[in-house]
Amino acid sequence: MSTGSTLGGRLTGWPAFIRELDATLSVHSQYILSGNLYDNFLLPGTDEFSAARLLPLHDLLWEALQSSGYACLLVYDPVDGLRVYPDTDDEIGDAAAAAAERLLGKLKADEKPSLEALTKHLTAVVRPEENVRAAFILDSASRIAHSATDLEPAERDFFRFCEKLSRTAAPVWVEGVRPKPLYNPVIWLAERPGDLPAWLATGNDNIREIAIPRPHLGDRQETARLLARAFGVADVSADPVAAEACGAFAEQADGLTLQSMIEVTRLAKERGVGLEDLPDAVRTYKLGVLDNPWSRGHLRKRVLDGEKRVPERVLGQPQAVTKTLDILKRAVLGLSGAQATQSGSRPRGVLFFAGPTGTGKTELAKAITSLVFGDESAYLRFDMSEFSAEHAGDRLIGSPPGYVGHEAGGELTNAVREDPFRVILFDEIEKAHPRILDKFLQILEDGRLTDGRGNTVHFSESILIFTSNLGMMVDGPSPVGATRLDGGLGSPGRVRNIAPGMTYEEIEHRIKAAISEHFTTVLNRPELLNRFGDNIVVFNFIGADAANMIFDMQLANICRRVTDEHRLTLALKSEVLQTLREWCTSELDKGGRGIGMALEAYFVNPLARALFDRELTPGDRVTVAGIHREGSIVELAVQ
Repeated sequence: MSTGSTLGGRLTGWPAFIRELDATLSVHSQYILSGNLYDNFLLPGTDEFSAARLLPLHDLLWEALQSSGYACLLVYDPVDGLRVYPDTDDEIGDAAAAAAERLLGKLKADEKPSLEALTKHLTAVVRPEENVRAAFILDSASRIAHSATDLEPAERDFFRFCEKLSRTAAPVWVEGVRPKPLYNPVIWLAERPGDLPAWLATGNDNIREIAIPRPHLGDRQETARLLARAFGVADVSADPVAAEACGAFAEQADGLTLQSMIEVTRLAKERGVGLEDLPDAVRTYKLGVLDNPWSRGHLRKRVLDGEKRVPERVLGQPQAVTKTLDILKRAVLGLSGAQATQSGSRPRGVLFFAGPTGTGKTELAKAITSLVFGDESAYLRFDMSEFSAEHAGDRLIGSPPGYVGHEAGGELTNAVREDPFRVILFDEIEKAHPRILDKFLQILEDGRLTDGRGNTVHFSESILIFTSNLGMMVDGPSPVGATRLDGGLGSPGRVRNIAPGMTYEEIEHRIKAAISEHFTTVLNRPELLNRFGDNIVVFNFIGADAANMIFDMQLANICRRVTDEHRLTLALKSEVLQTLREWCTSELDKGGRGIGMALEAYFVNPLARALFDRELTPGDRVTVAGIHREGSIVELAVQ
């Protein structure tokens, strides 16, 4: 019997929810406990020489109630039926069985009473004929009713009875450690309060609802010190290396239960991992994978090689490529968010690509994916224009319980659970509904997200990339050098904020200012902007040299496709090539995508028309000798 920690103060140092229940036994006849039900909980030592213990909820409740003179617990759940707790072959177990028999009579082994029979047992405990202190736990209460909002007749009668019982219960007075009238409480253990009929507790002062939270950092630190014994460390305070390892373990376990920390320790022991490597075991436990691409020795060499290969793929963006690779190097070294007290669970890397359309934002995201993971299939893209409605957020994390598609889960959470090592691109983030943006706060800050099914998904090994066209256009009077779309002067309207020919420094300044204005004033989400920090990467307009290289690359792709599809050799005369180049690179504000669209209109379409009328023979050489444009129609002279 644990009474040492109760002397001089009821249950000092015990979990707060237990102290709340214990302190109110004289005024409440029923309790609804919800939340973190299946965890282990810290029970302080009985004196300065005894260590704390980790106990599951039933054991913890029994320890607390026993210290107040309760003789037994009656536990019911829909699977195991009714049983007496503690069920032990010792003096305490025998006393509990005797007390239960005084209240309920002789119980059948593994009795599974109906709801109607259960009401009789509840009555016998809550309004006892003898002064016996006992508590009745309704375990897995979420499973008693098929639906809390659509009760079957027997279920409705049972809950009505329990509501009335809460009002008619009588306190019990017994001699002993706590000689005062206390209720024999009914304790509902429900995963969520909504799993029980709302009217059961609404306006009913006899039923107290208590939420059981996940463990805080102090609990995790104490648990880490207890678990250090598994590695042969009896006194962590005397071992600075062990103390540091336990602190790192507690920080990495943010979001985990104490039970999960026990399981992480088991996993570490099975894999032969030492105490100092427990953070890596936490990652394995969270993600469910053993192979970590970030720990591969060749990754640093790949990133160094990328300093040459990425600029060849993303043309004309030296500043954006350099800054992106710097952030990537930080991610490889595990230094993302290193300035924070707890940074281990945050995403590996966060990038916000902004700037003119068609300048290589998506291409750079693909290049990063290939560079880190060696496979562009690890690239996952979400077009945020499809999430402009608030309810569209269910596509990301899944529908809540009771809604269509709940079982399927969310597109984002399912994909990351399947493979946590990904580059995730959220394209045109400004088009998403503001309530959906709130979901990114949890990802950016804590590196995790809870889906509609209640499962936690971890983003600690992912790179998140957000793209935006913010800053291209702004509202209000024209900035110096900006161009009005309506041609007006002085009156507010939509104006062009940046244009080709500006210096990169000016473009970067204006775009970042527009992004700040949008998140701070328009969306009223400055906290989201703060999470991006200095990871905003601004892209420049495509310059003439880059435009020519993009044109050559895309034209070469077209010629190669013709060869692959029809076994033909396609050539262009120099004057045709020059004319086509001038047409396709004349509007640089549309970027590389604009060059591609112009090539399709001015070359691919008329080429398809010309080849369609010919008899194509493998091995032929087709030469484009002339090009002529009249209005929107282009004609090719093909030999």
